[in-house]
Amino acid sequence: MTSKDLDTPASPVAQVSLEVRDKIAHITFDHVAARNAMTVGMYESLKSICLDLAKNPNIRVAIFRGAGGKSFVSGSDIAQFSSFKDGEDGVRYEEAIHDYLNPLAMLPIPTIAVIDGMAVGGGLAIATCCDFRISTPDAKFGVPIARTLGNCLYPGNIAWLVAHLNMNIVRRMLLLAEMIPAKELQTQGYLLATYEADQLGKEADALAQRLAKLAPITQKASKLAMARIITSQLPDCKDLIRETYGSNDFKNGVAAFLKGEPPIWTGK
Repeated sequence: MTSKDLDTPASPVAQVSLEVRDKIAHITFDHVAARNAMTVGMYESLKSICLDLAKNPNIRVAIFRGAGGKSFVSGSDIAQFSSFKDGEDGVRYEEAIHDYLNPLAMLPIPTIAVIDGMAVGGGLAIATCCDFRISTPDAKFGVPIARTLGNCLYPGNIAWLVAHLNMNIVRRMLLLAEMIPAKELQTQGYLLATYEADQLGKEADALAQRLAKLAPITQKASKLAMARIITSQLPDCKDLIRETYGSNDFKNGVAAFLKGEPPIWTGK
């Protein structure tokens, strides 16, 4: 892990960095050249950071933000999918994503996602794992995989989205590949508030200070109880994941995405 201030220039290396100031952890997704798309190494760093934070009694709140001012996280690095051979690769990948994000969802301290620009795919999952979300008014949110790659999500990921966004909005994201604007998600309650970009950092710090003044054990018990409710009795959907990632549509979708061409779906 490395430390850097949110206001310093973005690193050319894809990384997740950590800085602690006044008992507040600031975690930054820094892969600006790809709109902060998550590489495997970045996911591993996120997991490691969250596991360390969970063991540190001096940290009261964690704030997550994307570098560069144009994107929170734009999803996962698509190039890695080129090496997938069959549906089992997809099952392993989705289980790995769940394993990477679970320490974030289960952090015993309050968490804040600060979204400047977009939160797409894995970025939406990361933001949804946080307890509170604030964004710029022009931010957009979605999982447009029915239009882009032709893959699917782990059931735990879908359960988390449904719990925070409601089933109808998740259907629009997954089946219609809609990107939902911040205004609608603020009205729905997914976003706590929206602010202009130059106010986001200040408002995130104010929210963190407000949270840090409250009873930490109560906060821990409350958020982890809610997390356990969301993730209890998850179904086994490996057959669906295996079919999707093993399809020609997925292979064609990845190839078309990397070429910058529109995919042609055949249903096979």
